[in-house]
Amino acid sequence: MERPAFVLHDHRRPRPHFDLRLEEDGVLRSWAVPRGLPDDPRRNRLAVGVPDHGLDHLGYTDEHKTIADTGWWEEHDRDERRIVFTLHGRTGSRRYALIRTGEDWLLHLTKEQPEH
Repeated sequence: MERPAFVLHDHRRPRPHFDLRLEEDGVLRSWAVPRGLPDDPRRNRLAVGVPDHGLDHLGYTDEHKTIADTGWWEEHDRDERRIVFTLHGRTGSRRYALIRTGEDWLLHLTKEQPEH
């Protein structure tokens, strides 16, 4: 079975932010993350759900959007309010949780991280 892909876009329009896109069910589920992925488990980041994108966005770049990281992801746990997953990117692996807060989400770097 092929591993599902992810891409993290560095998007500079309309204002600088990152787009986290996770491959699932033939599309890229997408969240705009205004301040980038968290690097400290004590600080969460706002993640705003945006419309799904086509798989062609895995390699998409233009004058306003570059690829900050790409690779594959694995899901560890999910319910209606939370998705726990690991991104396996170009420079390593990090485990996160997306936590629904109503309309929006929080992106949380988990305390437990992969060992490699």
